[in-house]
Amino acid sequence: MIDLPAKLLFKLTPWRNATTWHIAFSGGLDSTVLLHLLAHLAKTEHLPELKAIHIHHGLQSAADAWPEHCQSVCDALGIPLQVIHVQVQPGASLERAARDARYGAFIEATQANEVLLTAQHRDDQAETLLFRLLRGAGARGLSGMPRQRVLGKGHLVRPLLDVSRAELEGYANQYSLSWIEDPSNQDRRFSRNYLRNQVFPVLTERWPQAMATMARSAAHLSEAQELLDELAQIDLAQAGSISEFDWLGVPSLELSMLASLSAARQRNAVSHWLSALTRLPDSDHWSGWENFRDAVADASPVWRLADGELHRAGGRIWWLSGCWLRTPPPAPDWPDPSLPLALPDNGVLSLTGQTPDGPLHIRYREGGEVMSLPERGHRDLKRLLNERGVPGFVRGRLPLLYQGEQLLAVARLRGLNGSEQDGWNLHWQPPNEDQGLS
Repeated sequence: MIDLPAKLLFKLTPWRNATTWHIAFSGGLDSTVLLHLLAHLAKTEHLPELKAIHIHHGLQSAADAWPEHCQSVCDALGIPLQVIHVQVQPGASLERAARDARYGAFIEATQANEVLLTAQHRDDQAETLLFRLLRGAGARGLSGMPRQRVLGKGHLVRPLLDVSRAELEGYANQYSLSWIEDPSNQDRRFSRNYLRNQVFPVLTERWPQAMATMARSAAHLSEAQELLDELAQIDLAQAGSISEFDWLGVPSLELSMLASLSAARQRNAVSHWLSALTRLPDSDHWSGWENFRDAVADASPVWRLADGELHRAGGRIWWLSGCWLRTPPPAPDWPDPSLPLALPDNGVLSLTGQTPDGPLHIRYREGGEVMSLPERGHRDLKRLLNERGVPGFVRGRLPLLYQGEQLLAVARLRGLNGSEQDGWNLHWQPPNEDQGLS
């Protein structure tokens, strides 16, 4: 039998300086073994503080007794337990909804310099590989569960991915551990349960090392994905040139640089960039990228994705989400221009220098606006915005300062945002709503 404590300690060496190790403790075999291993290692090793977290999904009546079982196990091992009740949102996939609720709670519980330890093992990795293969996943999906990744302010680590379920069972029997058997694990309506109970017994009967070899394939694919990520970072560094409108705070890339790459490298770079912003499109939906990329130069194409939209303007692609996709409501009154004005769904406005004579108020574009400029006379606002290459998606939310019915300034645009002669300037801080998903 392998020296499981030594193997676990070796895997966790890079994380020994964390302040806390949270253990995701369902009460099942895998997490029970992980908790027991860590509790006993803590008697002889200097480890971070250990804390257990039990997530109660409330999806079955049997689960109501599990927190009490988990509490008794933690009490016996001297490890504090936090029980978190979550609300699982209804949807097409109960498995996914439960997972989203669970990891949402884990993110809230894991702070900076803390680690969440989960007990997924080698058999789980093989199941993940086959499950994703049947769904047509690419290299990223087929690389399986990562050994470590960022989780909220901290990190998630899976230290048992090289350990088989049989080895965990052997350890549990050796120490006479008791654990919960989740009745839903036998429900073959769930895809993973079907694979575990119906498919893998047949595979391992014919190929006894199937679990190990599939997990090894996932490791190879993970390495391949790392290389693809490195290539994407090189390409994105080239496409991430400085834009005149970086002050908008909207993620953007230079389109011509991306378009010069092969089709495969384009998809690799764009999907890497989008992965931090939205759920990625499936293979069939990637045709939307080609239509978006190849639209005629004077078009304003939009590629709609799960959590936002890509817009094209000024030779760049821009990622918009959240309030950027909503039309801001009319600007409120500005009774005291010496104080900043919060614009609903549209950031903050401020006026620096000598305040112009009133009455002053803020509007947004409706069309047909005219502005008087020194030495240029009256100019159509649309033409002025065209001259400055202002992206179309921002034009309707640029704050306009009026004195009565006279347009005095367009916030933030040099030459239009105030009076150099009178010494005042209209400044706009655009909305800083999170531009996507972590």
